[in-house]
Amino acid sequence: MTRPVIEVRDLQKIYGEGEATVHALAGVSLVVERGDYVAIMGSSGSGKSTLMNILGALDVPTHGTYHLDGVDVSKLGDRQLALARNRLIGFIFQSFNLIPRTTAVANVELPLAYAGVKPRERRRRALAALSVVGLDDRAKHEPNQLSGGQQQRVAVARALVTEPALLLADEPTGNLDSRSTEDVLNVFDDLSAAGRTIVIITHEDEVGARAKRLVRLVDGRIVQDTRQSPLNQRPVGAFAGRHTA
Repeated sequence: MTRPVIEVRDLQKIYGEGEATVHALAGVSLVVERGDYVAIMGSSGSGKSTLMNILGALDVPTHGTYHLDGVDVSKLGDRQLALARNRLIGFIFQSFNLIPRTTAVANVELPLAYAGVKPRERRRRALAALSVVGLDDRAKHEPNQLSGGQQQRVAVARALVTEPALLLADEPTGNLDSRSTEDVLNVFDDLSAAGRTIVIITHEDEVGARAKRLVRLVDGRIVQDTRQSPLNQRPVGAFAGRHTA
């Protein structure tokens, strides 16, 4: 039996005091097994962003426990938390967060540089990650030479390059048009088919429909946790994103 990538029990997050108290999370329990593809959905104020911050080890719960790839996150100091975020989690954000005037391959190399990987090995692994997302032919392009969809795929490659236990995406298609959204979702489909563990925070139904599992939050509680047959699935390795959208 392999250990779960995510195991949270009775997570609560409380802000404020007295009449100003807000229960952003009100007892969330969730297990994500290795290789799962989960979409966490909810309207504004549902608690999904708070849950994302805790899963990403960017915030701590008021109550409850969180084990990430078997590690009790509450027992980690600041330096250990930083290492866990670098090695165990690949973050993908709505705003891409690429460094301007820096090539795609250099952007992808960054987490490896922080981890002390030697330059030649960094370059090899970064080019391999760009190939996975269909952008090896754009390795020397800077962000301003890439479309929004291509920039987000570079960000996905950067998240992949450390071989993390978890890919954690926060509204990854929120800034994209429909064609670029399809390209990025196709990448996630292929990564899921290859056995990657993916958690996407989204409010978009079309994004949630592509996941294997849908978790819905309302008022800080899970009200739905169901398996589903993902829509628009393609054969493994069928990524056809080598166009400019």
